[in-house]
Amino acid sequence: MRNDKLLNYIHLHFIVFIWGFTAVLGALISIDAIPLVWYRMLMATAFIFLFLKFRNIGLKFPKKTLALIAFAGLLIALHWLAFFGAIKIGNVSVTLAIMSTGAFFTSFLEPLFYRRKIIAYEVVFGLLVIVGLYIIFKVESDYFYGILLALAASFLGSLFSVINGRYLVQYNASAVSFYELGFGTLCITIYLVFSGSFDPAFFQLQPTDWLYLIILASVCTAYAFIASLHVMKWISPYTVMLTINMEPVYGIILALLILGDAENMSPQFYYGALIIIATVVANGIVKNRLDRKKRTLDKT
Repeated sequence: MRNDKLLNYIHLHFIVFIWGFTAVLGALISIDAIPLVWYRMLMATAFIFLFLKFRNIGLKFPKKTLALIAFAGLLIALHWLAFFGAIKIGNVSVTLAIMSTGAFFTSFLEPLFYRRKIIAYEVVFGLLVIVGLYIIFKVESDYFYGILLALAASFLGSLFSVINGRYLVQYNASAVSFYELGFGTLCITIYLVFSGSFDPAFFQLQPTDWLYLIILASVCTAYAFIASLHVMKWISPYTVMLTINMEPVYGIILALLILGDAENMSPQFYYGALIIIATVVANGIVKNRLDRKKRTLDKT
């Protein structure tokens, strides 16, 4: 059992490493954010569909549930459009540092959706995140619009997670993901059709772009999602949450190694990023300790 947990913990780090690599792939792919996300979602939908058929997992959902899942699919599409758009007009390091704010958007969205009170320490941690953001805005003003897009991506990702959490409890997560990615692809397709973007040039990609897109859709999306669901059965949510917070660290290191000078930032940027990431980790530690204390009191 101990070896199984260790192997799954290593597997989890590998998955988070892959997620960190996603941003680097976004920078390496030469096409714009909209076609990039369309190709990613379309391919990932196909890969997950093959997995569902292989595992003989059903795809029947109530119509009302499908309507809400469709809205979640639109959110994840907008999230990825903002995320890759931020990378295209900014860079990987800035985008990933700003994306670390997602935990704090979630801490303020959850009270609205689940009708719980806002917790005082989350407000304090939120203020610390704002300090980190202020430092990054101040020293990296050249990436102003990229930072705004990254903040939008972080907010949309948090909103998606809060909404998505309800359905993952009730239905098979892979099936939910299939519909979300499919509906997201449909939304972008409608936009591309009405904007007249579907022309021969849209489908004429460089060989390296095709290769990176296949890796992005298969390994970084379909595989990473399905594998993460398996790993979460063996590892506590707290450990999973803390490990996922390593994603921007892995991503920034990979960007420096692969993309080189384009990712070299000022020391003040790394101070701001460190404040954000450290605050997110501290938030997780405090939340976990309070939850354990509450469970202990409930038992007594």
